[in-house]
Amino acid sequence: MESIFIQLLKLFIIAIPVACIAWTVTHEEIFREPREFCNKKSEECNSILQRKFYYLFTCEYCFSHYVTALFIFITGYQLLFEDWRGYLISFFAVVFIANVYMSLFGLLRQNLKTEKIEAKLKDNEWHEVKEEIDEK
Repeated sequence: MESIFIQLLKLFIIAIPVACIAWTVTHEEIFREPREFCNKKSEECNSILQRKFYYLFTCEYCFSHYVTALFIFITGYQLLFEDWRGYLISFFAVVFIANVYMSLFGLLRQNLKTEKIEAKLKDNEWHEVKEEIDEK
């Protein structure tokens, strides 16, 4: 069994691509059309299974579970135990850390958008003042 330090290091590393994939599919422009299709289907389908299936592509938290399952399968990552319990614990730990990463990324993007808007407002105010000065 690996040391707890190595296991935790792997946890924080494996959660990075999980978060990247889950965020990209559920938020970024490149997947906007398929996401809009899935969103529409998640609201209109008659079957609850179909609605939930399509919804998973619109929710980063939900989608991160499936991406995590894929990465746990690919890497064979286990946390604390060397049997099925290690897979179970690692699954929920990776989902948790990936969602922390996505939350932090969302806050960072929100702050950057706010700063960009504030900078544009200040730039517009500066141009208005400059025009007033030029008119005098």
